Amino acid sequence: MKIAAIIGSSRAGGNTQQLTKLALKGIDYTPIILKEKQIIPIDDLRHAEGGFQPVTDDYENVIDTVLGHDVLIFATPVYWYGMSGLMKNFVDRWSQSLRDDRFAFKKEMSQKTAYVITCGGDQPRIKALPLIQQFQYIFSFMGVSFADYIIGAANAPYDILKDERALAEAKRWNETFLK
Repeated sequence: MKIAAIIGSSRAGGNTQQLTKLALKGIDYTPIILKEKQIIPIDDLRHAEGGFQPVTDDYENVIDTVLGHDVLIFATPVYWYGMSGLMKNFVDRWSQSLRDDRFAFKKEMSQKTAYVITCGGDQPRIKALPLIQQFQYIFSFMGVSFADYIIGAANAPYDILKDERALAEAKRWNETFLK
């Protein structure tokens, strides 16, 4: 089982990334830090003559890495009651991959199992549920198996280390992944 963690945080070492590291402690995985990648926003040309045009950025390398893994962990803080802009920009580019003749993107993604980790500071276990639902719809459309999610309560740096519920859930995931 090859695991990739797609980190959509704009703060290095933030609460979401910390919780992801705890869930994957002692496990070989590939971190994909979207903040460190240049992924240009989508220019939606799916209905234009000629369709999508090639884009020179890091997206293709990132998606190649993603496709080389069986388990995908989407880790994003709750930003304005949704996924981070970095994560949304990455997912938006999937529209381009869906029309790329070089590979069967949807078919390849349908072989994946996905998890979501998110942290927020404003009643996240309630207010992050639309974010979780958004991922559910994305995964359903792509045929990706959605296994589980963790919502952590954290705002300031290191707050996640005080959320016993999220820490216990991360430990449970870790034990599952180690099997």
